[in-house]
Amino acid sequence: MKELTKAEEEIMQILWTLEKAFVKDILAEFKEPKPAYNTVSTIIRILEKKDFVGYKAFGKTHQYYPILTKEAYKSQISKSLISNYFGGSVENLVSFFAKKEEVNVEELDQILNQLKAKKK
Repeated sequence: MKELTKAEEEIMQILWTLEKAFVKDILAEFKEPKPAYNTVSTIIRILEKKDFVGYKAFGKTHQYYPILTKEAYKSQISKSLISNYFGGSVENLVSFFAKKEEVNVEELDQILNQLKAKKK
């Protein structure tokens, strides 16, 4: 599976929320300054070629929908992050955030409880 660029991910986030949309609907979700209609349309076609997006044709216009779920992409990206930056170790990932104080003790306890529950 291919990774998304920042622009592609921004559009996918919108599509995951809307579930199906025309380019004008996607464009309406952007904050100012909004990208050009043609820019969004081009990125959608790239996402289509990458098999992230499908469409239903209505004459000359297309209604787009995500083929890949947000959960599936999140799982793939997480695995890639852990593999590429933390030697394939979730422990290294959690340790990194704990050392940077971006995860507090309560959150670590919740993570441990979830892991214990999954183990049972």
